[in-house]
Amino acid sequence: MAQDCTFTEGSFTCFCPLTGVVDLLGRKYTMQIVCVVGAHEPVRFGDVEAHLPSASTSTLSSRLEELAEAGLVTREQYDEIPPRVEYELTEDGRELCGRLEPLLEWAAARQ
Repeated sequence: MAQDCTFTEGSFTCFCPLTGVVDLLGRKYTMQIVCVVGAHEPVRFGDVEAHLPSASTSTLSSRLEELAEAGLVTREQYDEIPPRVEYELTEDGRELCGRLEPLLEWAAARQ
């Protein structure tokens, strides 16, 4: 696979396809959210919050929005009172979740 890499004095930059994925997945709670949504879909925001009690509401909301923008999660809002919003993984999100499982197993074995 070809990579677009540049070298300038004292600096090496490689614009490989992983950059965007790693940036997104490296954000706090992103991988956990993918796993929670994948395990419980469809899932409501409050359920995600219950599984990640140390995360702030604004952080979870931002991460879910970022995952939706990246095409990994869908957000379905229902016109009900009280309002109901459900999240599910897209096909790409399910594939990502499956690829995270070996990493999770490895991390669990190290604890």
